[in-house]
Amino acid sequence: MGTGQLKIILEAAILAAGEPVSLERLSNLFQETERPSKLLIKQALVALESDYLMRGIRLKQVASGYCFHTSSELSEWIKGLWPQKRPQYTRAFLETLAIVAYKQPVTRGDIEAIRGVSVSSNIIKMLLDQEWIQSIGQREVPGRPNLYATTTQFLDHFNIKELAELPSIRPITVYE
Repeated sequence: MGTGQLKIILEAAILAAGEPVSLERLSNLFQETERPSKLLIKQALVALESDYLMRGIRLKQVASGYCFHTSSELSEWIKGLWPQKRPQYTRAFLETLAIVAYKQPVTRGDIEAIRGVSVSSNIIKMLLDQEWIQSIGQREVPGRPNLYATTTQFLDHFNIKELAELPSIRPITVYE
């Protein structure tokens, strides 16, 4: 099988999946006797990614695999396709999510200590329902509070492959 045909198969599979597709899953599309190496698949994906550089969509690798996204430069025109407004998240919701993302694993008590106020159960429930965070165990202290960490759905939603791609936190400077 040539590189051109491999690119066509991968492109069709990623488009048809409607969700990020892992390298393993892409590899399993092929019969064992005709399965290209993962290196060859990666090379075809890199070539496919460059094919889309001057188009309205981009091939992007996120935490759970490869998917197509519209180019961010076109958002002004594309947003009209969805008449409903995107959800507006409260400051408390975003602060809680940021604390979990940057300080994980954390307990609810850790979040409250950092924010300086109590965390609403609804915020934790919303983050769990959206599958942006998950409980990964319990801290071995009295009360055994849940430890929370982000999920691959969180990374996928924010279009990043790993937590290291999060913006760095600048130290707060207090002027007296």
